[in-house]
Amino acid sequence: MARIRAAAVAGTFYPGNASQLKNDVQTYLDKAREAHLPDENDLPPKAIIAPHAGYVYSGEVAASAYIKLLPIRDKIKRVVLLGPCHRVPVGGLALCSADYYETPLGRILLDKELSEKISGMPQVFTFDDTHLEEHSLEVHLPFLQTILNDFTLVPLVVGQASAKEVADVLDNLWGGEETLIVISTDLSHFLDYEACQVLDTKTVSAIENFDLTRIANNQACGRIPVKGMLETAKARGMEITTLDVRNSGDTAGSKDRVVGYGSWMLTGGKQLSAHEAFAHKMQSILKRYGTTLLQVSAASIKRGAIHKTKINLDLDSFPDALKTYGASFVTIEKNGGQLRGCIGTLQGYQPLVQDIAENAYKAAFSDPRFPQVSQDELKDLSLHISVLSPAFEIDFETQDDLLAQLRPNIDGLIIQDGKKRAVFLPSVWEKIPEKNQFLGHLKLKAGMAADHWSGSFQAWRFITEGVHSEKLDDPAKLWQDDTQS
Repeated sequence: MARIRAAAVAGTFYPGNASQLKNDVQTYLDKAREAHLPDENDLPPKAIIAPHAGYVYSGEVAASAYIKLLPIRDKIKRVVLLGPCHRVPVGGLALCSADYYETPLGRILLDKELSEKISGMPQVFTFDDTHLEEHSLEVHLPFLQTILNDFTLVPLVVGQASAKEVADVLDNLWGGEETLIVISTDLSHFLDYEACQVLDTKTVSAIENFDLTRIANNQACGRIPVKGMLETAKARGMEITTLDVRNSGDTAGSKDRVVGYGSWMLTGGKQLSAHEAFAHKMQSILKRYGTTLLQVSAASIKRGAIHKTKINLDLDSFPDALKTYGASFVTIEKNGGQLRGCIGTLQGYQPLVQDIAENAYKAAFSDPRFPQVSQDELKDLSLHISVLSPAFEIDFETQDDLLAQLRPNIDGLIIQDGKKRAVFLPSVWEKIPEKNQFLGHLKLKAGMAADHWSGSFQAWRFITEGVHSEKLDDPAKLWQDDTQS
């Protein structure tokens, strides 16, 4: 039996009668068409920002954004809808387990396939209670049902989260022209008319300039999803256009206590590269769980030095973000910079936390360049964890061509010719900053001559995101695993 999130604010925020609702929405769109008719030369919007108040107050403002979808209505097959939490508090971004969202205009199928792409992210979880009476998402649906043809929906209620966490979710859901992003927000609340105009003007300026720092808590109830949208839009080089800004004193209310509304569309920009998408995602994971990974690495080394055995991890006790497959390197240094061991993997074949625990142990006890780490050394050691992106083969004709494509301090490099193979992490650029020397030293590491070249020479680039601990044997930071001995 299908699970349905029933309409909660039909009859209050918008008409509960299907015929009246359809007529009202179409009236708003027709009026918006006169003032905001899309030009055939306009870039199509990838995302819109629109208000979520009762239709008599904000319907015309919302319609000014939705009418811009008219030229691409047949291309849009998926809608990602983010709105703030008003009823049941949440920490992070909440998905809904229902199969359909329902309005008087019918049911909208929730996109389980697309939702699955973000379900393992640390800031995302399923929480139906916050969806049940939330109007910030629901009021947009009749507009979408009227302007678009068949589409699926990913509804997200946004609670306490950072702009970066929201941006990472949007990056994972971005898709192509088939995917529309809708951000739901009103502006200032319950000021007098003049004060509202002053504050909303500041908010409009901040949005138009992608300035997240100038959007305070009292400027927009949907400030968190708006900031997340602006962060990824700025990174992608998108353009934003203000379509309409008014308040309830301009539409259907008195001027002594008003609420502000605005609508925008975001166009153009670039698709994030695979490396950029990796960086966005991994930065979020390491910000939240980097200390945990350092604790696990330190405990793995400590257990090996003291008990002469490997650590046993209870994977069920770790968050999903650390159980996804990942590749890592663990570097051990002594006395503030002297290399003491470095081992890693180039491709993910096991849970990331497991990979890091094993590589920490191997770096301490299996690096053939160094003796095994002793218990007495623990106090002098520091740790650096590097999580690797997928490696992409570099297309080149000559060595000069290869060198021209390398990005110092960004790219890690893997080279191979026949059975000879070696890798440098991006951190090696700190010690070998010149491209030619960087490549030459890597050839020597692989057992080739520094000037070696052949027609079968191959190279791959990757990037890393990392965390660092200045002191391995810090009791405050060590994950306590002694109970397993």
